[in-house]
Amino acid sequence: MTTYAIGDLQGCYDSLMQLLDTLHFTPENDTLWFVGDLVCRGSQSLETLRFLRSLESSAICVLGNHDVSLLASHYGLFPAHRSLKKLMQASDRDELIHWLRHRPLFHVDKKLGYCMVHAGVSPHWNLKTAIQSAHEIESVLQGDERRLADWFKHMYQNRPRHWSKKLQGYERQRYILNSFTRMRYCNQQGKLNFKQKLSPAIIQRRKPHLMPWFQVPCRKKIDLKIIFGHWSTLGYYNANGIIALDTGCVWSGQLTAYSLDKNGQQKVSTQCN
Repeated sequence: MTTYAIGDLQGCYDSLMQLLDTLHFTPENDTLWFVGDLVCRGSQSLETLRFLRSLESSAICVLGNHDVSLLASHYGLFPAHRSLKKLMQASDRDELIHWLRHRPLFHVDKKLGYCMVHAGVSPHWNLKTAIQSAHEIESVLQGDERRLADWFKHMYQNRPRHWSKKLQGYERQRYILNSFTRMRYCNQQGKLNFKQKLSPAIIQRRKPHLMPWFQVPCRKKIDLKIIFGHWSTLGYYNANGIIALDTGCVWSGQLTAYSLDKNGQQKVSTQCN
């Protein structure tokens, strides 16, 4: 029995099937963790969601920014990305959306020694605060569906960019959601920067005051390895308890799986078309 964490899918269903064949995955024996961005840009978001939903307890998926955007489009905030047209017209769209909005933002497995998130964990949060913060947003998404259209209207802003325990209401929820699903760079004090998306090697030359969220000097310690995606220009990264798995499948890169079992071959990738 093996548990694999897999990088951003973004609707690349065929690539996922190829990777699972390589892994000899069987849902009866194995478990898959997905780091979010299950949909969008790739041409097979509908097939991807249907397959993941069919895996039931054999798949654990956290929400990424593209998944959240799909939910916002479903509730009328803005038109869906063109790659989602088939999904938005599907007869089982409502069932898939219901399944998607009940996915967590943050998954923790202390027995395995890992936690998983799409973009990252705010440098200001310890494990307890991260879990509590995730539950705040999950309770909204999984709650009264009639309130979601209005709630999403307040979520699409970049501020606040610095955490404070005094944050309340939409500002607090917006910071939490942005940290879990959109974060890449921060300054020395942990202030979020949403403009920069290039690789750390380039940003270090151009914007030396910025650094990846996991390298902020004041970052609070979390005694679990953190698995995340979201950052194709960072690519595969594994150091100091930080494991990044977005290897740019939708950009003709690779789809990467990482075994969470000590005796397994830890990194397996397949080339994407």
